[in-house]
Amino acid sequence: MKKVITRIRIKKNDTVTALTGRDRGKSGKILKVFYQKSRAIVEGINMVKKHTRKRKQEDQGGIIQTESPIDISNLALLCKSCNKPARIGVTVLSDGTKSRFCKKCKEMI
Repeated sequence: MKKVITRIRIKKNDTVTALTGRDRGKSGKILKVFYQKSRAIVEGINMVKKHTRKRKQEDQGGIIQTESPIDISNLALLCKSCNKPARIGVTVLSDGTKSRFCKKCKEMI
């Protein structure tokens, strides 16, 4: 089994950019994160074609496009203030809660 990465700094509904692969430069919203496998499903990135069979009378059979999981190391969070893919830092606030910030512009995310 793969070693669990505990420092995953992206979450569901974050906007990320693909850094590598055929979809390099594209951005999308995270739909689901698999923390044990350190992979994520991103809207519109890493699309694959899947052949489906007609199971019921009303079902549509044929070739459909769906998102496939992509490794988290190939994604970068898109900073809202500087509008660029950025590395993320985590800081502990005075009340004890953790907060993420952009390492380029030092703005809280």
